[in-house]
Amino acid sequence: MEKGKGLARRWAVELHDASSSSASHAAPDPPGFTRSAPDADDAAGARQRKDSETAWKAQVSPDRSIPPRKAWEVAQAPFKNLMMMGFMMWMAGSTVHLFSIGITFSALWQPISALRSVGKVFEPFKDPRVDTIAPKLLFIALNLAAMGLGVWKLNTLGLLPTNPSDWVSSLAPAREVEYAGGGIPLI
Repeated sequence: MEKGKGLARRWAVELHDASSSSASHAAPDPPGFTRSAPDADDAAGARQRKDSETAWKAQVSPDRSIPPRKAWEVAQAPFKNLMMMGFMMWMAGSTVHLFSIGITFSALWQPISALRSVGKVFEPFKDPRVDTIAPKLLFIALNLAAMGLGVWKLNTLGLLPTNPSDWVSSLAPAREVEYAGGGIPLI
């Protein structure tokens, strides 16, 4: 006898909808379960999610005149990065070596990439009832300050071309104007 032929099936699956039969209504629903129309339930759930999302976005006074607290937290995040980057640049010193150059270019790149993604950063707070212009402006200002800190560090390292001799090789380099003094004259 070939495999699968002549053997009776031991089980079968009925694929009809059992909820329409009268036997399915005989058992009570479990506690906490309510039968409702799926469209009404989905609409109520969507409305509730939208209201809670708007409340999370806003978290403001009832007149909506103050921007959302969460947006302010996101806008102030570059300040923490600014302080950390300033400390790292101070620790790197003012000599030109691989570590100080890496820290300086990192201090320049992070604000540039943050400024390019302002829209993405504040996208979760996008709502016609919530004003996010002031947090966006603060975010931009803090990132510009961080970029200014990086440019200042480039200047202290002597990597910014600030003299005409930096651009044209035939010109004499700028004369150093620094001098050291103090102490007791020995002669």
